[in-house]
Order: sequence, then structure tokens, then C-alpha cells
Amino acid sequence: MSEMPITAEEVLAEIGPVQEILDAHDGVVNVIDTEGGIIMMALEGGCVGCSSTPMTAMQIYYSLKKLDEVQDVVFVNGELPEFMRQFIDQKMADEDTQGEIV
Repeated sequence: MSEMPITAEEVLAEIGPVQEILDAHDGVVNVIDTEGGIIMMALEGGCVGCSSTPMTAMQIYYSLKKLDEVQDVVFVNGELPEFMRQFIDQKMADEDTQGEIV
């Protein structure tokens, strides 16, 4: 079963509510590549140097990782620290486990 590749436009549409916050603070999501379901992106503009950037990256990562077409999300400028990535991955694994019990 082959999934349809996800486009940069679909990635940007998926981050929906986060985009409103980014717009208000001159933040920019730059989708660099989506090949093979690996989303390469950077948070730019008002995000550079902002103390909330890791939380923004965490929200984007969480939203995108829920999509079947997305294998991984890589922030090329290191906006998402590894410990936050691990936290989200564990949260999603726990959600999957709880979903199977119900």
C-alpha cells in the first residue's frame, strides 16, 4: 500500500491554528522538502531567537506526526530539542496504546 506523498502546501495547511500565532508574531514556516514523508522545515522570521520557538515546533511536530503520510519531521535549525521530540513520541505511543484498549 503506497501513500500519496504530502506536499508543502498540505503541510502548511495542517499546522492551521499555529499559523495564526505565527502570523501575529511575524513567524514563518519554511517547508524545505517533503520527499519520502520526511518533512524538512525551518521556523524563520519572528521565530528566530524567540523563546517560544521550541513550543511552536513541538505543536507542529505533534500535528504532522499524526498524518499517515508523514514519517518524520526535521527542523533543520534545531528548533525542536531532542528531549521534546522524545516526549511527544512517547505521548503519541501512549495515545495509540490507550486507543487500542478502548
